[in-house]
Amino acid sequence: MKKVILESPFAGDIARNIEYARQCMLDCLMRNESPIVSHLLYTQVLDDKIPEDRRLGIDAGLAWIDAADKHVFYIDYGYSNGMNYAKEYAIKNGIVIEERKIL
Repeated sequence: MKKVILESPFAGDIARNIEYARQCMLDCLMRNESPIVSHLLYTQVLDDKIPEDRRLGIDAGLAWIDAADKHVFYIDYGYSNGMNYAKEYAIKNGIVIEERKIL
């Protein structure tokens, strides 16, 4: 299995975005990939509405970048600010980026 960092929107319509992230995670698994979905994991203990918590969660997810084979961005709902930050970080660190749509 390839290890991937999965990015999809979280802020905004949180209920819709959580369901979407779950669909994206399943899509990765069906592609024989092992995704880390930090915005589903860390928001269980961090408050995404608190800027310090939000940054901590984003940085914790990006800490996995050296272990990842690629960084996948699910863009059916566009790019969030956090996704843009993650994309810039991946590009700076030479990580392969792949954009996907599933809807």
